[in-house]
Amino acid sequence: MMLAGFLFLFILVLNLVMGALGYLMEKDDYDPDADLQKISKNPKKFQKGIMLALIEHGCVIVLTILLFISFSSYNMTLGIVWTIFRTGEGLIQFYNEPFYWKLINIARQYSSVSGAEKKSLSNLAHTIFKAKDYRFKYAMICWSIGTFAFSIVLVTSGFVPAVIGWLGIVASILVGFYTGIKLIKPNLKIPPIGALFAILFEIIIGGWLIYYSMI
Repeated sequence: MMLAGFLFLFILVLNLVMGALGYLMEKDDYDPDADLQKISKNPKKFQKGIMLALIEHGCVIVLTILLFISFSSYNMTLGIVWTIFRTGEGLIQFYNEPFYWKLINIARQYSSVSGAEKKSLSNLAHTIFKAKDYRFKYAMICWSIGTFAFSIVLVTSGFVPAVIGWLGIVASILVGFYTGIKLIKPNLKIPPIGALFAILFEIIIGGWLIYYSMI
Protein backbone atom coordinates (compact mmCIF):
# COMPACT_ATOMS: atom_id res chain seq x y z
CA MET A 1 0.00 0.00 0.00
CA MET A 2 2.72 2.45 0.94
CA LEU A 3 4.62 1.85 -2.30
CA ALA A 4 1.44 2.36 -4.34
CA GLY A 5 0.73 5.61 -2.49
CA PHE A 6 4.30 6.76 -3.03
CA LEU A 7 4.07 6.00 -6.77
CA PHE A 8 0.89 8.06 -7.13
CA LEU A 9 2.75 11.07 -5.75
CA PHE A 10 6.07 10.27 -7.44
CA ILE A 11 4.42 10.17 -10.87
CA LEU A 12 2.98 13.65 -10.29
CA VAL A 13 6.39 14.98 -9.26
CA LEU A 14 8.00 13.41 -12.33
CA ASN A 15 5.47 15.18 -14.56
CA LEU A 16 6.31 18.52 -12.94
CA VAL A 17 10.04 18.01 -13.43
CA MET A 18 9.52 16.82 -17.01
CA GLY A 19 7.56 19.99 -17.76
CA ALA A 20 10.36 22.11 -16.28
CA LEU A 21 12.78 20.36 -18.63
CA GLY A 22 10.63 21.22 -21.64
CA TYR A 23 8.97 17.81 -22.02
CA LEU A 24 5.22 18.19 -22.37
CA MET A 25 2.84 15.25 -22.44
CA GLU A 26 0.37 17.23 -24.54
CA LYS A 27 0.74 20.21 -26.89
CA ASP A 28 -2.27 22.17 -28.11
CA ASP A 29 -0.28 24.67 -30.16
CA TYR A 30 2.35 23.40 -32.58
CA ASP A 31 5.34 25.65 -33.27
CA PRO A 32 7.99 23.20 -34.50
CA ASP A 33 10.46 25.94 -35.44
CA ALA A 34 10.51 27.39 -31.91
CA ASP A 35 10.57 23.92 -30.34
CA LEU A 36 13.47 22.74 -32.51
CA GLN A 37 15.44 25.85 -31.60
CA LYS A 38 14.89 25.19 -27.90
CA ILE A 39 15.97 21.56 -28.25
CA SER A 40 19.02 22.57 -30.29
CA LYS A 41 20.16 25.04 -27.62
CA ASN A 42 20.08 22.43 -24.85
CA PRO A 43 19.64 18.88 -26.18
CA LYS A 44 20.80 17.29 -22.90
CA LYS A 45 17.96 19.01 -21.07
CA PHE A 46 15.48 17.53 -23.53
CA GLN A 47 17.13 14.11 -23.20
CA LYS A 48 16.69 14.24 -19.43
CA GLY A 49 13.01 14.99 -19.92
CA ILE A 50 12.60 11.91 -22.11
CA MET A 51 14.50 9.72 -19.64
CA LEU A 52 12.24 10.89 -16.82
CA ALA A 53 9.23 10.23 -19.05
CA LEU A 54 10.38 6.63 -19.51
CA ILE A 55 10.65 6.26 -15.73
CA GLU A 56 7.17 7.78 -15.37
CA HIS A 57 5.64 5.32 -17.84
CA GLY A 58 7.28 2.42 -16.04
CA CYS A 59 5.96 3.67 -12.70
CA VAL A 60 2.42 3.78 -14.15
CA ILE A 61 2.63 0.08 -15.04
CA VAL A 62 4.17 -0.89 -11.68
CA LEU A 63 1.49 1.11 -9.85
CA THR A 64 -1.22 -0.64 -11.86
CA ILE A 65 0.11 -4.06 -10.86
CA LEU A 66 0.36 -3.05 -7.19
CA LEU A 67 -3.23 -1.78 -7.20
CA PHE A 68 -4.40 -5.04 -8.78
CA ILE A 69 -2.63 -7.04 -6.08
CA SER A 70 -4.11 -4.88 -3.31
CA PHE A 71 -7.67 -4.29 -4.54
CA SER A 72 -8.67 -6.95 -7.09
CA SER A 73 -10.08 -9.15 -4.33
CA TYR A 74 -12.91 -6.60 -3.93
CA ASN A 75 -13.92 -6.93 -7.59
CA MET A 76 -11.86 -9.10 -9.93
CA THR A 77 -13.65 -7.95 -13.10
CA LEU A 78 -13.01 -4.27 -12.45
CA GLY A 79 -9.48 -5.15 -11.38
CA ILE A 80 -8.84 -6.71 -14.76
CA VAL A 81 -10.39 -3.69 -16.50
CA TRP A 82 -8.20 -1.13 -14.78
CA THR A 83 -5.11 -3.32 -15.19
CA ILE A 84 -5.66 -3.68 -18.94
CA PHE A 85 -6.35 0.00 -19.57
CA ARG A 86 -3.76 1.55 -17.25
CA THR A 87 -1.12 -0.87 -18.56
CA GLY A 88 -2.23 0.11 -22.06
CA GLU A 89 -1.75 3.76 -21.08
CA GLY A 90 1.83 3.11 -20.04
CA LEU A 91 2.62 1.06 -23.15
CA ILE A 92 1.23 3.73 -25.49
CA GLN A 93 3.43 6.28 -23.76
CA PHE A 94 6.47 4.01 -24.08
CA TYR A 95 5.74 3.64 -27.80
CA ASN A 96 5.80 7.42 -28.18
CA GLU A 97 9.28 8.04 -26.84
CA PRO A 98 11.50 6.72 -29.69
CA PHE A 99 9.73 9.13 -32.04
CA TYR A 100 10.24 11.99 -29.57
CA TRP A 101 13.93 11.09 -29.25
CA LYS A 102 14.30 11.65 -33.01
CA LEU A 103 13.61 15.34 -32.40
CA ILE A 104 17.11 15.69 -30.94
CA ASN A 105 18.75 14.70 -34.23
CA ILE A 106 16.23 16.74 -36.21
CA ALA A 107 17.00 19.79 -34.07
CA ARG A 108 20.73 19.29 -34.59
CA GLN A 109 20.26 19.22 -38.37
CA TYR A 110 17.76 22.08 -38.26
CA SER A 111 20.30 24.47 -36.76
CA SER A 112 22.77 23.95 -39.61
CA VAL A 113 20.56 24.10 -42.71
CA SER A 114 18.34 26.64 -44.42
CA GLY A 115 15.69 27.05 -47.08
CA ALA A 116 13.71 24.04 -48.27
CA GLU A 117 15.69 21.60 -46.12
CA LYS A 118 14.90 23.61 -42.99
CA LYS A 119 11.23 23.66 -43.93
CA SER A 120 11.29 19.89 -44.50
CA LEU A 121 12.75 19.29 -41.03
CA SER A 122 10.17 21.62 -39.50
CA ASN A 123 7.38 19.68 -41.18
CA LEU A 124 8.85 16.39 -39.94
CA ALA A 125 8.97 17.72 -36.37
CA HIS A 126 5.38 18.93 -36.69
CA THR A 127 4.32 15.44 -37.75
CA ILE A 128 6.08 13.90 -34.73
CA PHE A 129 4.52 16.38 -32.31
CA LYS A 130 1.06 15.89 -33.77
CA ALA A 131 1.30 12.07 -33.80
CA LYS A 132 2.58 12.03 -30.21
CA ASP A 133 -0.25 14.28 -29.09
CA TYR A 134 -2.78 12.07 -30.89
CA ARG A 135 -1.47 8.91 -29.23
CA PHE A 136 -1.33 10.68 -25.87
CA LYS A 137 -5.06 11.35 -26.10
CA TYR A 138 -5.69 7.63 -26.53
CA ALA A 139 -3.47 7.03 -23.49
CA MET A 140 -5.71 9.44 -21.57
CA ILE A 141 -8.80 7.52 -22.70
CA CYS A 142 -7.12 4.45 -21.19
CA TRP A 143 -6.40 6.43 -18.00
CA SER A 144 -10.03 7.50 -17.83
CA ILE A 145 -11.45 3.97 -18.21
CA GLY A 146 -8.90 2.43 -15.86
CA THR A 147 -9.37 5.09 -13.19
CA PHE A 148 -13.15 4.87 -13.50
CA ALA A 149 -13.00 1.12 -12.80
CA PHE A 150 -10.58 1.58 -9.89
CA SER A 151 -12.68 4.38 -8.40
CA ILE A 152 -15.83 2.25 -8.45
CA VAL A 153 -13.94 -0.32 -6.38
CA LEU A 154 -12.89 2.43 -3.96
CA VAL A 155 -16.53 3.52 -3.54
CA THR A 156 -17.95 0.01 -3.10
CA SER A 157 -15.19 -1.62 -1.06
CA GLY A 158 -15.34 0.72 1.92
CA PHE A 159 -11.55 0.56 2.11
CA VAL A 160 -11.25 4.35 1.79
CA PRO A 161 -13.72 7.17 2.46
CA ALA A 162 -16.28 7.00 -0.35
CA VAL A 163 -15.69 10.64 -1.25
CA ILE A 164 -12.22 9.72 -2.55
CA GLY A 165 -13.71 7.15 -4.90
CA TRP A 166 -16.37 9.58 -6.07
CA LEU A 167 -13.69 12.16 -6.76
CA GLY A 168 -11.93 9.59 -8.94
CA ILE A 169 -15.16 8.84 -10.79
CA VAL A 170 -15.76 12.54 -11.48
CA ALA A 171 -12.14 13.02 -12.57
CA SER A 172 -12.21 10.04 -14.93
CA ILE A 173 -15.48 11.15 -16.54
CA LEU A 174 -14.24 14.72 -17.01
CA VAL A 175 -10.90 13.58 -18.46
CA GLY A 176 -12.64 11.13 -20.79
CA PHE A 177 -15.15 13.78 -21.91
CA TYR A 178 -12.43 16.39 -22.48
CA THR A 179 -10.20 13.96 -24.38
CA GLY A 180 -13.08 12.74 -26.54
CA ILE A 181 -13.93 16.30 -27.54
CA LYS A 182 -10.29 17.08 -28.34
CA LEU A 183 -10.08 13.98 -30.54
CA ILE A 184 -13.14 15.08 -32.50
CA LYS A 185 -12.38 18.82 -32.52
CA PRO A 186 -8.64 19.23 -31.79
CA ASN A 187 -8.70 23.01 -32.35
CA LEU A 188 -11.49 23.64 -29.87
CA LYS A 189 -10.25 25.58 -26.84
CA ILE A 190 -11.71 24.21 -23.61
CA PRO A 191 -10.23 24.40 -20.11
CA PRO A 192 -8.75 21.08 -18.88
CA ILE A 193 -10.81 21.03 -15.69
CA GLY A 194 -10.64 17.25 -15.61
CA ALA A 195 -6.86 17.39 -15.25
CA LEU A 196 -7.23 19.41 -12.04
CA PHE A 197 -9.67 16.85 -10.61
CA ALA A 198 -7.33 14.03 -11.68
CA ILE A 199 -4.35 15.64 -9.93
CA LEU A 200 -6.40 16.25 -6.79
CA PHE A 201 -7.64 12.64 -6.80
CA GLU A 202 -4.16 11.18 -7.20
CA ILE A 203 -2.72 13.40 -4.46
CA ILE A 204 -5.48 12.39 -2.06
CA ILE A 205 -5.48 8.65 -2.84
CA GLY A 206 -1.67 8.59 -2.78
CA GLY A 207 -1.60 10.36 0.57
CA TRP A 208 -4.35 8.11 1.97
CA LEU A 209 -2.57 4.90 0.97
CA ILE A 210 0.65 6.10 2.63
CA TYR A 211 -1.27 7.17 5.75
CA TYR A 212 -3.18 3.85 5.92
CA SER A 213 0.09 1.93 5.70
CA MET A 214 1.51 3.81 8.66
CA ILE A 215 -1.39 3.44 11.11
